[in-house]
Amino acid sequence: MDPIEEFKKERAKDMELMSKDKELSQKSIEWMIHAEKYKYTYNYSWLGRPIIKYPNDIVLQQEIIWEFKPDLIIETGIAHGGSIILSASMLELLGGDGLVVGVDIDIRKHNRDEIEKHPLFKRIKLIEGSSTSDHVMDQIRKIAQNKKRIMVFLDSLHTHDHVLDEMKCYSPFVSVGSYLVVSDTFIEFFPEGHYSNRPWDRGDNPYTAVQEFLSENDGFEIDTKKESKLLITEGISGWLKRIK
Repeated sequence: MDPIEEFKKERAKDMELMSKDKELSQKSIEWMIHAEKYKYTYNYSWLGRPIIKYPNDIVLQQEIIWEFKPDLIIETGIAHGGSIILSASMLELLGGDGLVVGVDIDIRKHNRDEIEKHPLFKRIKLIEGSSTSDHVMDQIRKIAQNKKRIMVFLDSLHTHDHVLDEMKCYSPFVSVGSYLVVSDTFIEFFPEGHYSNRPWDRGDNPYTAVQEFLSENDGFEIDTKKESKLLITEGISGWLKRIK
């Protein structure tokens, strides 16, 4: 067997076995809950901008971008800009005229200033406003009309209703074979009341929105092969691949 294919086959077998290890999955959730005490996901940066993600999710984000090679990536929720810089850096490596559109209801001036002076800002367009508003959606439609390979990352307000609205608004843009990635679904697996100062909790979060969306839409499925290898992830059942 070709050594490259042999490596891939062995890796796939190990990942499949790991995905069936329920004890390891539970330990991973327990680890995330413990690490959240120290705001662990705030520890990392991408090319100089803070990126509020687990390292595993950062790596998988670059994997799916490299594999699908989108010419438009739409992201809701900008924060410090690390994720849109990550997406822009991948598009820069891929070449062409790929663009990242970042949407946020409040782009704080200090973050906007840092993003706009970044060398990869040439591949980024910022839109300030509610991600599901008519004003924002009109802009997204205009940008997307000449794009052929589109990917979407949703990471703004984490309530069930808002995420479900976002999924309904943005899923039509996702190309077949591409991804609609929903962040912070792990909230459903944290103790009830853990986010006491936030408007989301168990039963009202991105995970519950994903479940409702999938019950009504057969054009997407959870990419379990991609997700199960992560173990430590904010996107439990949130890596959705468009299949038709």
